[in-house]
Amino acid sequence: MTYEIKDETLREAASKGMDAFVDAISSAVKKGVGGDLSPQTMPKLSSSQITLLGYIALRNEVMDGGFIQLIYNGYGPFFFKNPFDTAIRRWGLIDLCRLMRHVKKSYLKHRETLECELSDDDFMALYEKFPEFDDFDDEFVSHEEVWTEQVAHYLDEHLSDFVTIIE
Repeated sequence: MTYEIKDETLREAASKGMDAFVDAISSAVKKGVGGDLSPQTMPKLSSSQITLLGYIALRNEVMDGGFIQLIYNGYGPFFFKNPFDTAIRRWGLIDLCRLMRHVKKSYLKHRETLECELSDDDFMALYEKFPEFDDFDDEFVSHEEVWTEQVAHYLDEHLSDFVTIIE
C-alpha cells in the first residue's frame, strides 16, 4: 500500500535537499499509518516502507544517543532479529549493512543488560560499560550524510513503492 503526498510538497522538499526529500516521503508514510513504525502499523506497510521508517528511526536514535540508546529504547529486536541489514544492502547501503552486522554481534552479547529497565544514572553508565559502541556510533555519524543521500536516491528511483503523488 502506498500513501499520498502532494506533488507540490514533494517538489518543495526535493528543492531543499536530500534530508527534506527523505523526510517528506517518510512523513507521508508515517501519516498514512497514523504515527510511527510499530508492531501495529507494520502490517499496513510494504517491506520497503518498513525499511524506510526503520532507517529514519535508526538515524534519529543513533544521531541523538547512539546505538546504546537505540537498543535501550526497544529497537534492538527490530534491527537485529529481522532482515533490516539485508534490506538496506539491497538498497545499495553496503557499508551500513556491514556496520549493522558488527553492532548485532555486540547487541547479542550484551542485550540482556542493554534492554533491561534502568535508572537514568545506570543507563548513562552503559556508555562507559560498553565502549565498543562508541566506534559504531562514530562510524554511523561520519557516514550518515552519505547513507541518507543513498536512501534519497533509492527513494527517487522507486518512488511508487513508497507514495502516490497527488495534485
